Amino acid sequence: MASATTAAAEWEAAARKTLVARKPGFGLPTACPTCLPVLLYLRMSQVPFDIHVDYRFPDADHIPYVEFGECVAFNNENGGVIEYLREEKIVDLTSKHPSVSYSDVLSTKAMISTWLADALQYELWVANDGAHGSIARDIYFSDLPWPIGKVLHWKKIRDVKRLMDITKLNAAEKEEEIYRKATAAYDALSTKLGDQSFLFDDSPTDADALLLGHVLFVLNALPATSMLRSYLQNYDNLVKYAEDIKVQLVEVGSSSAGSASSDMPSSSTPRKTSSSGQMIPKEIVLTGTCMYTHLGYKLKMSIL
Repeated sequence: MASATTAAAEWEAAARKTLVARKPGFGLPTACPTCLPVLLYLRMSQVPFDIHVDYRFPDADHIPYVEFGECVAFNNENGGVIEYLREEKIVDLTSKHPSVSYSDVLSTKAMISTWLADALQYELWVANDGAHGSIARDIYFSDLPWPIGKVLHWKKIRDVKRLMDITKLNAAEKEEEIYRKATAAYDALSTKLGDQSFLFDDSPTDADALLLGHVLFVLNALPATSMLRSYLQNYDNLVKYAEDIKVQLVEVGSSSAGSASSDMPSSSTPRKTSSSGQMIPKEIVLTGTCMYTHLGYKLKMSIL
């Protein structure tokens, strides 16, 4: 495992950092509710970086990740990219607020990462029998060959229902609970924000990156029929907060910090390791028969 000193040194030595994310869409530089907060965090930190779109494993848990030097910070390790950068003292927006209690920031982040994240997952994969499924398919599976994308989409719906403990018998009660918690979170966050530019004082923290990523995705990606979007739009200050940031960091930032590329490295491209030594996965293609290895799932099909 790379030490904090090593990781910090690699970060400082790297002339350019690369954010590997899912593809853009809905007027956003990445059409992904997990990638967007990381992108905003880097831009808030004024870190120069490139955006690389990963079309090989668009639904993988390790996306987003940030490459710098010989190090990689994966989404599914060390609490996620933002938490890793903060804990290793590489990029820490919250440390610029010495008068703010970190426990207050932590409780705010927890509310966004649980109640709001759960509500968004519910809308993308479960709500109205997956009526918003076309959005999820476009983000995560549209670039995968058929029927791999279809199978993985079905599996994701099943996994989300299992994770949220949703069954046919309790579906209505679970939906009510999910939206009740989401509304309570919006209410608390709206009160916390007030008429300020950010949640804490006059400059952003990692909590702002998480909330702004969520709000921008809900407002721009979810359809007008979305219950979550309708609840959010009741809070004018949260909507204005996100719209202001979109102008400052998303639309302007798209032409400055964070240039995009989508080239797909070949199998001969050297692979970097994460702080825990994990190798970035690759697909396996055999002549005549395709054995597609997808993060542990193997789907074998004939090539016509």
